[in-house]
Amino acid sequence: MKNFILSLFFLLLTGLLLIFPEESLSFSLIGLNLWFEKMIPTLLPFMILSGIMIRLDLTENFVRFISPVLSPLLRISQNGIYAVFMGFLCGFPMGAKVTADLYAAGKISREEASLLLSFCNNIGPIYFISFVLPTLSLKRKFPYLFGMYALPFLYGILLRYTVYRRRIPFSALHADTPKSNRSSLPSALDDSVMSALYGIARLGGYMILFNLLNVLFLPRFTGISGRMSALLGCLLEITGGIGRVQDRAPLPVLLFLPFGGFSCIAQTMAMIRSTDLSIGNYVLHRLILTAITLCYYGAWLLLSPSTFLL
Repeated sequence: MKNFILSLFFLLLTGLLLIFPEESLSFSLIGLNLWFEKMIPTLLPFMILSGIMIRLDLTENFVRFISPVLSPLLRISQNGIYAVFMGFLCGFPMGAKVTADLYAAGKISREEASLLLSFCNNIGPIYFISFVLPTLSLKRKFPYLFGMYALPFLYGILLRYTVYRRRIPFSALHADTPKSNRSSLPSALDDSVMSALYGIARLGGYMILFNLLNVLFLPRFTGISGRMSALLGCLLEITGGIGRVQDRAPLPVLLFLPFGGFSCIAQTMAMIRSTDLSIGNYVLHRLILTAITLCYYGAWLLLSPSTFLL
């Protein structure tokens, strides 16, 4: 039955590509351009540098200046602090990639990796400030930055002191981190470049594919409005969808951002597929964060409706 349904879906998609060739080409080009102009220059360097630091065992030294603050608060290892730092600073999907790389290298435990994956794989702040807020015509910054980054961080703290309280013994975090076979600089450089190129190529494929799937929601095919079609596009691939929505529906877009869209989920799955980390748990936490974000904006609307979404 599953194979039959999948066959029908791909038959439908193939038919739509033939019926709407211009729109299909346009959606594919959107995904390709976003990957080439946005993702490669902003993400690839961080992927290479992070890979080098992990392979040379430099991650703990890199975060020593913020560990005294974050380590007691989150009660995680210094390698875990590195994953939080890279995930929040560099943006999606660096949080997932760094976490998976550290776990695969034996530098963090499975439970710590699961905790990190639940809250540190978010939309990047540079992308959020320079693209999302201007596109949505939102002038204020702090309330939206709080909703986008403080809420996941606080959620991570809550998880650490509840669900993961006993799963990650704090005493074990002070033990010496097992050292893997440290690579030489040329070897680390070559391995990191190849790994980053392979990873960025996979991400590009997902961006093109999920933007192409917008052909399923064409108003000419479904009869839905253009705004609804664009909002559904946000669920498929967030950047392309935001570009189509513009400032016509800022609140739904702000609620889609913590979830990230199906393209983000597929990309995260690609980053962790070589490990035994659960993509199902990741999706569950994304949904919970979306609900928390909804409560945050709902509270803002009730307490200060005159400043809401300005």
